[in-house]
Amino acid sequence: MNIQPIKSESDYKRAMARLEEIFDVSKGSEMADELEILSILVDKYEKENFPIDLPDPIEAIKFRMEQLGMKQKDLAEVVGFTSRVSEILNKKRKLNLEMIRKISDKLQIPTEILVQDYSCN
Repeated sequence: MNIQPIKSESDYKRAMARLEEIFDVSKGSEMADELEILSILVDKYEKENFPIDLPDPIEAIKFRMEQLGMKQKDLAEVVGFTSRVSEILNKKRKLNLEMIRKISDKLQIPTEILVQDYSCN
């Protein structure tokens, strides 16, 4: 087992190729330890070099509503009036802290997504 830090794109490609080779190893084996360590290194490199921005809060709500088959009237049960939901989804009204808490709980959207700043129309 010769594991080294991933410092370049070529190191990353080599690490990914090795991960593919050893992906299905048995738990408890020396190669399983290699797999775990290599996975941590790859994850660190990807987070540093390929960061993923959090989605827009309103787009996240719309997406989750679609996944759950929810309509605006369903979200109105969470945040209040249907007109308020329409204003939120059309970015005419900002989410307040109480709405964020309720939406996070009901739709299982992480609060760090919902608290992001976004512009209203």
